[in-house]
Amino acid sequence: MEFVSANPSVVRSIKQRVLLNAWLRALRKPQSLPAITDFRPDGIGDELADMMGFNVEGEVETARFLITQEGSRLAVTYGNDHIAPEQRTNRYLDDAIGPDRFARVLPCYRQCLTRRRPTYAISRVEDLEGKEVCYERLLLPFGAGDSVGQIVGSYKAISIEGGFKVDNLMGIGKAVPTRIVNAVIDLELARRPAGVRTCDDIIVTDAD
Repeated sequence: MEFVSANPSVVRSIKQRVLLNAWLRALRKPQSLPAITDFRPDGIGDELADMMGFNVEGEVETARFLITQEGSRLAVTYGNDHIAPEQRTNRYLDDAIGPDRFARVLPCYRQCLTRRRPTYAISRVEDLEGKEVCYERLLLPFGAGDSVGQIVGSYKAISIEGGFKVDNLMGIGKAVPTRIVNAVIDLELARRPAGVRTCDDIIVTDAD
């Protein structure tokens, strides 16, 4: 699976651009990784339902991703809402979504580890009523030095056809999603000045 280099404008969702801007502000040196403690996006409470957090365990080729936070809407999207909230964390991503789906998303996570930069992907899927939906995945790496220790993920489902069914959108038994964007955001990265807030950023993007 080939990933192209891109600048931050590749991200369509305004809310994901807010998260990416916060990651850029936390980036202290051009070649280093930001610390998770420096990640302070505006209005993150409203976004947690569409976000996941992971601790990275192991090296790139054998790394596993321990879930530390799973948003409630993501549980519905993957058909896992029957699992109690307290049981959705402290399990590995490959166990949580199964081997077939994990194999499809793993390249995004590995690119995030090897390039130490955000990765962004868009997949085209259909909901239960056959409406076309774009599923956007933004992965943000954090750590010390050159080693990625944590990943924060944001996952957005958007349809130009209007309202759609999120239930089991990425669940088992559905048609394989069609990947239409694979990007590593490693071009034109500049740390936001300390006094600049996310709401001061001028963002030109498609409707969320």
